[in-house]
Amino acid sequence: MLVPRSPQRRLPLVALLAAAACITGLVQAPAQAADTPADDNRSGSLRRQLQELTTAPGGPPGAIAVLKRGSRTEVYRAGVAKIGADRPIKATDHMRIASTAKAYSGAVALTLVDRRKLRLNDTIGKVLPRLPRAWHRVTLRQLLQHTSGLPDFSMDPEFLELVTEDPRRHFDSRRLLDFVAGEPLAFRPGSRYTYSNSDNIAVALMAEAVTDRPYEDLLAELVYRPLGLRSTSLPQGYRMPKPYMHGYDVTPPNPPEDLSEVLSASGVWASGGIISTPKDMTAFIRGYAGGKLISDRTHHQQRNWVNGASEPAGPGTNKAGLAIFRYATRCGVVYGHTGNFPGYTQLIAATPDGKRSLTVSLTTQVNKKNKPKLLERLRTVEENFVCALLRKP
Repeated sequence: MLVPRSPQRRLPLVALLAAAACITGLVQAPAQAADTPADDNRSGSLRRQLQELTTAPGGPPGAIAVLKRGSRTEVYRAGVAKIGADRPIKATDHMRIASTAKAYSGAVALTLVDRRKLRLNDTIGKVLPRLPRAWHRVTLRQLLQHTSGLPDFSMDPEFLELVTEDPRRHFDSRRLLDFVAGEPLAFRPGSRYTYSNSDNIAVALMAEAVTDRPYEDLLAELVYRPLGLRSTSLPQGYRMPKPYMHGYDVTPPNPPEDLSEVLSASGVWASGGIISTPKDMTAFIRGYAGGKLISDRTHHQQRNWVNGASEPAGPGTNKAGLAIFRYATRCGVVYGHTGNFPGYTQLIAATPDGKRSLTVSLTTQVNKKNKPKLLERLRTVEENFVCALLRKP
């Protein structure tokens, strides 16, 4: 998505619209730093790696990582919550969670599967017959795994033009798929993986259709309350609740530009509009990856993997499940999701039992289109944090 800085300048967006749109080595290589045997040395190395991200060309003004093993929490931070202020980022600061919100829509849908309100093989034609007939054979399972073939509304020229004209425009979130209603499927459903923001809009609409309740209410009942998420919401506007970490466009040689309240969340909705905090996201991924919200049977279905990476790619080798990704690193496997949005980049991950977790948040957007070299460096740092998470006590 493109957002104007001035009539002549356009600024790339991200997970809201699925697309947006280097770095030099500093001090010591992150991969080596994570292998330091002593705990104090390891912690110092992880802090240095975050700091090096904030001082790299195009890097974020601030970064925070929350690493939790059982009841023990370690918080690593670098930079500041706002340029021009000395306050560091806190785990209770609000932020836009970008496409990690897709895991929350997955949590809603899979809970409804457990409650027999939905089935994974239910089709768009059965649940949402008003949507284009060409899409009717797409199943909930395929939507959750990004194998649906639905055209991505966030790449539609008319949608992009409207956002560019007025980034704070209020969209009818439940009509976002209208932008691509005249388009056929991109491929036969189930035949391949392609990440699409349209998928999770359709998932939320299916949840609403079978419950006759707003998606926001379903989030509160099925996700926020069971997991104790007290600082998580899905707004329609552009305002951020305080306190919040400011998100920036960092495109040297231009000075950083604050994007925190530039965009309306109504244009992303279930595909990336949630606002939360590192503390709440830690609680979410521990419950979600650990199967706290759904039955073992549904949890097993969720973990049928296909080749496919989250956006941006997470650490290690990525595979896609149902609204969750498998990250196989050199130190072991974690499950989670990533996201990027103008001003923010996110990773949430946890061990399969949910007892160990990692949340990493940056205050600038990093993806393969706008900052490919920085993304590779970030993925290395994330993998080093995963290794620290999985080490023996």
